[in-house]
Amino acid sequence: MKILGWYSIISTMKRLIVAFLVLWFAGMQGFAQNVDMAHFEAEFSRLDATFVERLTILEVIRDAELDGIGEFYHGALRTLLARLPDIGTYAEQHAANAAARIIIQGLGAARHAPAASDLWHAVESFDIASGDHDGLVMQDALTALGQVGGRNYIPHVVERLNALNTMTLIDPEMRRRVQRAVIGSIDALEEFADVRGFRPVFFVSVGGYERAIQSRASIALPNIAEDPGDVIADIIRDPSIVPAIKYVAWREMLRTGAPGESKARVAAVALDVGWTFATHIPAQQRDLRSMRISAIDTIRVLGVMDDSVYVNLERSYRNNFVNPAPDYEEIRRTLACLSAIGSDQAADILLDFLRELHLRRRVGPWGPRERQVFSWVVPSLGATRTQSQEARLLLATIERSQDYTGAEQGWARDALRMLSN
Repeated sequence: MKILGWYSIISTMKRLIVAFLVLWFAGMQGFAQNVDMAHFEAEFSRLDATFVERLTILEVIRDAELDGIGEFYHGALRTLLARLPDIGTYAEQHAANAAARIIIQGLGAARHAPAASDLWHAVESFDIASGDHDGLVMQDALTALGQVGGRNYIPHVVERLNALNTMTLIDPEMRRRVQRAVIGSIDALEEFADVRGFRPVFFVSVGGYERAIQSRASIALPNIAEDPGDVIADIIRDPSIVPAIKYVAWREMLRTGAPGESKARVAAVALDVGWTFATHIPAQQRDLRSMRISAIDTIRVLGVMDDSVYVNLERSYRNNFVNPAPDYEEIRRTLACLSAIGSDQAADILLDFLRELHLRRRVGPWGPRERQVFSWVVPSLGATRTQSQEARLLLATIERSQDYTGAEQGWARDALRMLSN
């Protein structure tokens, strides 16, 4: 007990002496950036210095809140990394970890760009793959790498985060470590604001992490890339990704600040995959249906950037129309979309729908389904303002035909007026 007491007294005295020296230098010079750090650099880099002693020096320098000492922290990081093989006890490991965090956070706050390569060295040296590291230093190093602008390491951070996203997190302690490294990766990629970081951070937002980390990733996404259209299109097309994730990716696209043309292009992809992704699982079918309808609404507002839209809008109409339990909502939105597009191709598709309905009206079957859809197709065709003579002739025929009720004839008459206007 007496030995421990004296050790504590000596440690406290050392801490006070170093603190006094730091504060004295700062007070004498007036401005922190003019403080001569040579003495502290020499003390920190002494070969016989313990990690506890180095930690003491760093703590008092940190608490003095000095400015302009990025170079000091950079030298300290190099020294610390070089001395890591000397660690022999748990106490030394604990002190080394605490010292590393002070140094790395200081470099990040100073945005000391020359330290980028050594910060990546710290990421590797304190990797959670080693059982000796709890992930906190790795998190800080990744965050600082972004703060100092180490853009050369974007591919490395992306690769590291992709690997973390594939890990199975069963052990609670390993889960905590991984999530700390994930947070650092998100921070770095958000600072880089490079589209290459979008995909791995997106998969954090939908991965098996704690809700707070998913939320952090979701908040970071708009800051990483304003227009991640190509990345999101690839996610939606990827056959290995389930529809629920595809649908989340599509909604993420709508949340971005991307230009309308980019959103319209991705909408075309979402609509196509909504029909071409094969599944018999009801929940997945519902996700695909929701993605299709959202994409159709987007195309209605933003227009057509890919001619595949026309083929898939026809599918949205025909596949539902012949279904024993038609999705009237998808039919209605499809017709509204074609009407809003108003191109010659859109008008021709609507005209084909009306021809088929006209044939059914004469030879059957003609029931509530046909009448309901007819009431939407006719005004949709009129709203295109098409100059097609065939469209006018067919509507005029319907208006005068005794096969139709007065209400049905009235719909055709109103459509003709729309074409005339």
